[in-house]
Amino acid sequence: MQDTTLLELRGSIEQVIYANAENGYAVCDLGTQDNELITIQGTLPYIAEGDNVTVYGRWIHSPKYGRQFAVERYERNLPADANSILRYLSSRAIKGIGPKTAQKIVEQFGEDTFDVIENHPDWLAQVNGISQKKAHEISEDFREKSGIRSAMLFFRDYFGAALTVRIYKKWGASAVDRAKENPYRLCDEIEGIGFEKADAMARKMGMGENSAARMMSGISYVLRANSSQNGHVCLPEDKLLAAAQATLGANAQDCRTALDALLDSGRIKSEMVSGVRYCYDRYAYDCEHYIAMKLILLDRVCVPVNAPDVHGFIEKAERASGISYAATQKKAIYDALISGVMVLTGGPGTGKTTVVRALIDIFDSIGYKVALCAPTGRAAKRLSESTSREARTVHRLLEMEYAEGDGRGGMFRRCEDNVLDENVIIVDEVSMVDNALMCALLKAVKPGARLMLIGDADQLPSVGAGNVLRDLIDCGRFSTVCLTEIFRQAQKSLIVTNAHAINRGEIPRLDVKDNDFFFLHRNTEREIALTVADLYKNRLPRTYGAMTVGGIQVITPSRRGEAGTDHLNMLLQESLNPQAYGKAEYRHKDTIFREGDRVMQTRNNYELAWERIGGEGGEGMGVFNGDIGTIERVNIAAECMEIVFDDRHVVYDFSILDELEHAWAITVHKSQGSEYPIVIIPMYNAPTMLLTRHLLYTAVTRAQAMVILVGRQEIVQTMIANHRQSMRYTGLAARLAPGEGDTI
Repeated sequence: MQDTTLLELRGSIEQVIYANAENGYAVCDLGTQDNELITIQGTLPYIAEGDNVTVYGRWIHSPKYGRQFAVERYERNLPADANSILRYLSSRAIKGIGPKTAQKIVEQFGEDTFDVIENHPDWLAQVNGISQKKAHEISEDFREKSGIRSAMLFFRDYFGAALTVRIYKKWGASAVDRAKENPYRLCDEIEGIGFEKADAMARKMGMGENSAARMMSGISYVLRANSSQNGHVCLPEDKLLAAAQATLGANAQDCRTALDALLDSGRIKSEMVSGVRYCYDRYAYDCEHYIAMKLILLDRVCVPVNAPDVHGFIEKAERASGISYAATQKKAIYDALISGVMVLTGGPGTGKTTVVRALIDIFDSIGYKVALCAPTGRAAKRLSESTSREARTVHRLLEMEYAEGDGRGGMFRRCEDNVLDENVIIVDEVSMVDNALMCALLKAVKPGARLMLIGDADQLPSVGAGNVLRDLIDCGRFSTVCLTEIFRQAQKSLIVTNAHAINRGEIPRLDVKDNDFFFLHRNTEREIALTVADLYKNRLPRTYGAMTVGGIQVITPSRRGEAGTDHLNMLLQESLNPQAYGKAEYRHKDTIFREGDRVMQTRNNYELAWERIGGEGGEGMGVFNGDIGTIERVNIAAECMEIVFDDRHVVYDFSILDELEHAWAITVHKSQGSEYPIVIIPMYNAPTMLLTRHLLYTAVTRAQAMVILVGRQEIVQTMIANHRQSMRYTGLAARLAPGEGDTI
């Protein structure tokens, strides 16, 4: 089915100005049949000078380069006559063939050249200078490029070019055959293709709505969607079947039959918990099962420090630090020394950092190697600053690397076959850690090592599937210490005392004018938005100076509304970083990205390479959901932009800008694990499911030096009264319950 709104141009590629081999994005000069030279740009994988193409797209206007044609899909036709074949091969379109070799090949085989290259590579060895090995390498490269051409032609009516490139990179030359055999494999195996797209393709190909492939794929999709969107690790069988019926428009018996087939094949696993049967995606099941098994193992096999020695260590640590620890802090230190797995939780100002410092000193004195880590870069940096020791992200600790073709995106060098050397692993901000990351971490922890998990159980759960910290507390198996006493110095901070008041369901103090927690009353969303912009640009910098440089973060409950992130980011961009001469910018869909903009990565991308700025130098892979950076350069000619995330420099191709959004204002969920000197929180009428006590508590505890609530007091009251918590289906707590260990 062709999109009749797209314009069509035919011609030959005269020059490839820019091409990205990874994602297929290219900028080319096209010589049309009317002898015009037109600049085209878009996803044009393996494009080469001399290609005869038909492109479909729309005219756009670049402020710097003028009129261009944006290609949405294209068709390539291999040249047929000897002269065109020579020009094509001379452009180095095929690896191993340059102008001189091309001349020799075409002189020998003429118009049969392509048939020889593809089907009779041994004949190429007859050409002077081409060995048998080189002949087969040339043929392999030609067939690969023929494969992407076939894929582009086959998938053009279903997906854009960028998705087609992703499919081809995953499946290679078998992409078309696999899709024809079972289109639903696309949503099962290719990121970015949901069930609806695969279903639409299958319907066009004549597959029935009650086909086994459709029913089974739909049920698997429901499980994955509930994992990625709602954080559920599993679903009760009856709820899964009901959701599958609604998604598929199918009857109960057909869904039951398909689920049974999935269970028989092992693609879905099920388990009875408290009389309820839960269904898991196989990957989620394996993760949860491993987490439970490894935690129980670590707690059992770790050799405890002798109790008399523990008391002596605590007394020595008190003398060295000049601090007299509270009873609960002493218990936390004691339990960490005698346990293989220990959980430490508590709100702000309750002394969690004091416990960590004491334990680091004690473990140092014993000769144990300690690793400190956290799920985000900002959280790791904060942990490092508070302990004066190196702290790494969990991904960096595990030495993550990109694995091409891996459906999960990345892999870790540190694993069961290459465990961490450290005897003690201390993880902060565990409320942010989902099942997949916890599983990866545990695989790298050697038996006999200690694991200390620190977090605030009253904050929002992880973005990814699972509720690890809450499950570990609720299971009752592991030593858990909850710090509740607010220490004297912290009591002076309204941020701390108000956060605890909110957590208890009490209205915070909003009338104090000379502390670190302020409330500014505004009625309408427009008034709230304008006040937020004025605070950010004028009032706070004028009063607090250097502390505000890069230190202000707006955290709002919702994306929508005039006080939501979408509108606030447009308003703040116009106010803080307006268009100016010499400041490059690029429009992507409805968003303008400009040099100086504050931006956030919105999904894990394991393929993005980065270089460390200053310090120890180095390079690595991966930018993750929630990472915030600043656009340093927009390079229109190279179709890319350079962004700095803390101390990492990353180059973004324009073709992946869907993964970025502005970040002067972010949602509370995106703020998890980070702290900012100054936090501004709009209080306006968002959806009820977002106006919760946990959400307000999480937002307030993101601030280090100042919180400013802007809006209506009744919204504050509504949020505190709404103690609704997001329920997540997970079987981890049940697996870990005392007495269950022998059956896992």
